[in-house]
Amino acid sequence: MDVLCGLSVLLCVLAAATAADTDCSLLSNTSCETCLKNVKCLWCNTNTKCVEYPVRNILPPSSLCKLSDARWGICWVNFEALIIAMSVVGGIIILSLLVCCYCCCRKKKNRNSSLETEKSMREKEERKVRQEERRVQMKSRHDEIRKKYGLFKEDNPYSKFDN
Repeated sequence: MDVLCGLSVLLCVLAAATAADTDCSLLSNTSCETCLKNVKCLWCNTNTKCVEYPVRNILPPSSLCKLSDARWGICWVNFEALIIAMSVVGGIIILSLLVCCYCCCRKKKNRNSSLETEKSMREKEERKVRQEERRVQMKSRHDEIRKKYGLFKEDNPYSKFDN
């Protein structure tokens, strides 16, 4: 189906290229389709005139034809609708690109912050382990000093009375 559509477009372009030699004003008071077979022509619905498209301007001036009544390329699309549609599509594309960029940056930031959180948790756990080791070392030193001077507290409080 797409191949057939592409071939028909190609045939239309070839037909337009052969019709390019004809003068657009000769096609006035005919139909929009016959006028627009020539790609150089612009059809105006209000006065059924076929005029040469003003290539120096992007849009045809209102003195030539109103934008809502001007047709070029396809008879059922006017310039106003084309401008509005292209503006909406362009705005949606720009907005979607901005949203994608924001989401990608946000995802990267969250990934980095989760790595930093994991790293900080690991460091906290390592500090806790080192602190516990130091606490055990200090307790053993204090116990040695207490034994040396006879101040050691035994686990059994009644051991003094056993003698």
